[in-house]
Amino acid sequence: MSLQIAVLAFPGMQPQDAIGPYDVFASIPNAKVYLVAKTTEPLTANGGLTLTPKVTFDNCPALDVLCVPGGFGVVEVLSDQETLDFVRKRAAEVRYMTSVCNGALILCAAGLLKGRRATTHWMSLQHLPAFGAVPIQERTVRDGNIFSGGGVTAGIDMALTVAAELVGVEMAQTIQLVMEYAPDPPFEGAGSPKTAPAALVERAHQMSSAYEEKEKKAVMQAAKRLG
Repeated sequence: MSLQIAVLAFPGMQPQDAIGPYDVFASIPNAKVYLVAKTTEPLTANGGLTLTPKVTFDNCPALDVLCVPGGFGVVEVLSDQETLDFVRKRAAEVRYMTSVCNGALILCAAGLLKGRRATTHWMSLQHLPAFGAVPIQERTVRDGNIFSGGGVTAGIDMALTVAAELVGVEMAQTIQLVMEYAPDPPFEGAGSPKTAPAALVERAHQMSSAYEEKEKKAVMQAAKRLG
């Protein structure tokens, strides 16, 4: 029997958040992987990339894994009851519920992370307690059957970790090797706020200040609705 895995799609999603895990999951033998959205109409992700969902909320098959990516579009999803209902409903049915980057905020708004340890993009980590979640600044965090990944590229780490649960460590290692996933970034220390110079962290905040303010407001409203 094949594994059924879906990656949530929505306008303004971060492409790498979805495509990284999608590629890992699609490399699992006999796995069927779908992009799932409200409709199968093409949608525009961050940066202008067009993605076409394969299934809708209404005709999505029973799933083993649901992956929720992040992106600028998260601020709209936090008040999108139809999407939150889909995520909440499927979370009760899947073997593993997963998120990447600030997609964790969608899980929060669906009421899935209260009292649970989770990670997200470092700029969004401060918002997890608003929903009763326990923030952990790591690449991948597991709490029960929920796996959350940190910012963007951490989605690959998270997906490989889930793959090991689904088909064993050896197969997950083989997938990692075939993908040649052995990060060796050109700028040592620049990829994490834990190691980046303070001036670089401040510059990143300045570049993202408009979105950070939108996200903060959306989080406050979503947390209030959730109670």
